Amino acid sequence: MADATAVAAAASSKDPAVGLAAVASLRTLLESLEELQVGNARAQGWSWQRIADVMKVSRQAVHKKYRRLGF
Repeated sequence: MADATAVAAAASSKDPAVGLAAVASLRTLLESLEELQVGNARAQGWSWQRIADVMKVSRQAVHKKYRRLGF
């Protein structure tokens, strides 16, 4: 499921196999986008606290998740 619109539509399917596959695809997309934007924020000098505030998570949570990537 490559097309984001099709995946979003499939997520509400009455067929659990289709719906769950769409949810898994959306989760993968979300993780990729989050990583991209955390990287963008760090590259622009944002602190871990500022990123965490925007994401509504703790500074420790976002730092723990992304420090391994060298951000």
